[in-house]
Amino acid sequence: MFSFPRPTLRIATRASQLALWQSNYIADLIRQAAPEVHVELIHVSTTGDRDQVETLRTLGSFGVFTREVQLAVLDGRADLAVHSLKDLPTDGPPQLVLAATPVRAVTHDALILPAHVTNRSTLADLPPAARVGTGSPRRQAQLRYLRPDLKLLEVRGNVDTRLRKVDSGEYDALILASAGLTRLGLANRIHSEIAPPEMYPAVGQGAVGVECRTEDVDLRELLSYITDPATLSAVTAERSLLSTLRAGCHAPLGVRTLIRHHTIQLEAVVLPVDGHCRWMASATAPVSAAVEVGKQVAALLQDQGVDRVLRNGAV
Repeated sequence: MFSFPRPTLRIATRASQLALWQSNYIADLIRQAAPEVHVELIHVSTTGDRDQVETLRTLGSFGVFTREVQLAVLDGRADLAVHSLKDLPTDGPPQLVLAATPVRAVTHDALILPAHVTNRSTLADLPPAARVGTGSPRRQAQLRYLRPDLKLLEVRGNVDTRLRKVDSGEYDALILASAGLTRLGLANRIHSEIAPPEMYPAVGQGAVGVECRTEDVDLRELLSYITDPATLSAVTAERSLLSTLRAGCHAPLGVRTLIRHHTIQLEAVVLPVDGHCRWMASATAPVSAAVEVGKQVAALLQDQGVDRVLRNGAV
């Protein structure tokens, strides 16, 4: 256990059901590491929460679900911020540091069908021109690559809202992150997993990230107790790739990271928005070289000309 010098810690968090699950999870880990500390949640509304109409592409790729949460730490309302790591830009304020990454959940996506559909179905089983709801440019591009016949529709809102929409017949299927559904006790809604090499997840998908002030040495030490080294190595490589490519969190970029026997393998895929082709690259290095392997994969992709795709969305 860790002896922390302050009696209370305040966590800035979005107020969605999934965000609160993640923040309570972090609070529990902190209490296990420092039982004498009282933990409070500070609810924050973000741009992405308030605007449920515009697409993620229209809202912009950088920080629509994290900026206001970070501001709560910067202005002193909170001591730390909890994020879905896939939403956290790599070029954050220098006054903040990514101080903890607990054990990562599954990283892949899942196919969701209306509740009345009981047979197990895969992406290949969907009928021609099926209406599939997803607001993610990454998922949209990969779906167009795999099934160009599908009719892709934007979908916004929390998990419950999205499930109601597919159950009401507004969509024939949804694509959601398996981790979020499992954390909310909704794993029974998953009809099939969509994992690499079929569909690659986002950078940081399935991981929770905790930020605090760079100067807060005591809190950084406490948060190191709840960090999982393997998760940290994996997301460090992925975020190094994202940063080197100067791509946003919602870019049509997917990754898979494998850690075995002190080595790390990073695979990445980039697609144009119309999904007519895809570029892939991979590299392997010692776990201690996570940043370098991210840069190496980025360079291999840049050699294939993906910069114009990540900037403009098209070839």
